[in-house]
Amino acid sequence: MGQSEPLKTLLAKASPARSGDFLAEIAAESQEERVKAQRRLADTTLQDILDEPLIDPDEDEVSALIYAQHDGDAFAAISNWSVGEFREWLLSENATTDAISDLKWALTPEMVAAVSKIMRNQDLIAVARKRPVVSKFRTTVGLPGHLSVRIQPNHPTDDPKGVAASIVDGLQFGCGDAVIGINPATDSPAAMRRLLELIEELRLRLECPVQSCVLAHVTTAIDCMKRGAPVDLVFQSIAGSQKANSSFGINLAMLKEAREAALSLDRGTVGNNVMYFETGQGAALSADAHHGIDQQTMEARAYAVAREYEPLLVNTVVGFIGPEYLYDGKEIIRAGLEDHFCGKLLGVPMGVDVCYTNHAEADQDDMDNLLTLLGVAGVNFIMGVPGSDDIMLNYQSTSYHDAAYIREVLNLKAAPEFEDWMRRVGLFDETGHLLPQSHEDSARLLGKADLEAA
Repeated sequence: MGQSEPLKTLLAKASPARSGDFLAEIAAESQEERVKAQRRLADTTLQDILDEPLIDPDEDEVSALIYAQHDGDAFAAISNWSVGEFREWLLSENATTDAISDLKWALTPEMVAAVSKIMRNQDLIAVARKRPVVSKFRTTVGLPGHLSVRIQPNHPTDDPKGVAASIVDGLQFGCGDAVIGINPATDSPAAMRRLLELIEELRLRLECPVQSCVLAHVTTAIDCMKRGAPVDLVFQSIAGSQKANSSFGINLAMLKEAREAALSLDRGTVGNNVMYFETGQGAALSADAHHGIDQQTMEARAYAVAREYEPLLVNTVVGFIGPEYLYDGKEIIRAGLEDHFCGKLLGVPMGVDVCYTNHAEADQDDMDNLLTLLGVAGVNFIMGVPGSDDIMLNYQSTSYHDAAYIREVLNLKAAPEFEDWMRRVGLFDETGHLLPQSHEDSARLLGKADLEAA
């Protein structure tokens, strides 16, 4: 790396165009400048990248974590590869699932971000598909040939009947095997506990193998666990720098404390992955905590934080932050494929909220395209939002119907434990596909759910 061009400058100039990098005034000013930067990046070695921290590890605990995680012995065999040679290997037959998986701790976020910048969309899909990441709690998420769905039954007032109705609606479409995850209208221990108990009662009544999560702040979850609330998964938004995480009111020690508390509850049945993280390109920039680094590389750094705590789910909320960071459907699609690729290479159980805000230059056709591409790429899970319209967070995502579509056209299955339950209650056929709507089976499920008791 030449003295005149810091690594973070090269990475930013080589990034495919997006509004956030222009907002930060670090993007290439023309496609010609971008392509020239990509050629220089392709000739940069992985050792060069390792040797130049983007943020001083003595001043940033995320950087310190990245270097503490790094496996020098596993890295030795690839250290002299250029980024271009790394790309060619990833696309070759030699890069098998096991071979890519073996590099999990040899690779840093900056390395996988770098190689993603010189890859076409089809390259990102082809490589990510070769790298499944499996996690477990009450269901097994991420198996090849499977796609799980988070039920997102948000309500603007956390109305119990409204939330419960959305959950049962989602279950009838075969959704919920990733998690039943509620963004609470109010972040407080009392509100979190009410929602957790609602899901717990419904889960036990239906004898359904699902896990729950109320997406309150990690400190709220810790408080609830101390008070005996039925916490399955602990949620937290995370980012790629210490300063950005501080803007969320967290540090790495808090995440460790929360994970240890959740593990001590021993609520999982098939596994003990107890954390749920959400990320998104632009999060660090929006907090003025990007340190002059492009938003896609900063996003990849968040995955180093995530993998440290062996999560069940990591979700990039790709279009949620707004057009200031990803302007239109093309930028959102590219970012979703990048995030999924980078997460999988780093060993993260990656899902994507295929979404956009109403003031972005995007529409549901763009989301259909991204959803289908991610299904081919082997994404672990997507969102299931009633009607695709989140009436509490005011953005557009994927619906229960969209989940049924992508499973059908790509022959993808639900998590095995959940699939067995869906067959027992008469909603899946023997091959694991959604049966035509049956009034009798729906009535039976609704009766057992007893929504009036919610």
